[in-house]
Amino acid sequence: MIVSLAKIVSVVFLSALVASWELLLVPFHRSGKLYHALAKFHSRCVLAVSGVKVEVEGLDRIDFSHSHIYVANHASYFDIPAVIAGIPDQIRIVYKKELEKIPIFGWGLKYGKTYIAIDRGKGHDTLQSLEEAAKKIHDGASVILFAEGTRTPDGKLQPFKRGPFNLAVKAGIPVVPVTINGSYNILPKHSWRIRPGTITLVLGDPIAPPSLNGKETEMELRDRVHSVIQQHLRKQG
Repeated sequence: MIVSLAKIVSVVFLSALVASWELLLVPFHRSGKLYHALAKFHSRCVLAVSGVKVEVEGLDRIDFSHSHIYVANHASYFDIPAVIAGIPDQIRIVYKKELEKIPIFGWGLKYGKTYIAIDRGKGHDTLQSLEEAAKKIHDGASVILFAEGTRTPDGKLQPFKRGPFNLAVKAGIPVVPVTINGSYNILPKHSWRIRPGTITLVLGDPIAPPSLNGKETEMELRDRVHSVIQQHLRKQG
């Protein structure tokens, strides 16, 4: 626990430091690339301090000259740094709005205006967040969404929400299934003990969204992506 506490203190310090840089550089965040470069640096530092390595399978399946909607399972706080550090793309994160209340770190998210806040308690705000995500995609960025909505409590894949697939169909952007293996064992939900280990990201083949809009087509896409992630998911916990 002493080692874990030291890691947590180091991660908090790094997060505050990088967030401070982000706040200072807000006037220069026009494209979001500078902000993302800092986020990638931050992610790599957090992983290194925590003794976590990231491996990526399936990079050859993706054409990174085009935008994508990455849809992943969610098992740990380490999922986001693993995705940012491991996937060589301009990925924008959709985060919970309540994170903006965290001093310095949350301010960096809010005022950086590169990532996308979502208020899950308000339907109108959720819709507006998805529209903002669609705009960033059309501006040349990609987006990562955790379709379960929250971290799994037991390492198993949970049912998917409809939102990410509504966005994919409306934006007409391919979905890349991302299976995150190993993060649950490093830091599961309701635990603060960080264990060293390896996170493996498995990228599936991009799935083109249906040409027709509607709930049925969104559900069909959701089920296809869920199936691919489940297929690549290794036992955790």
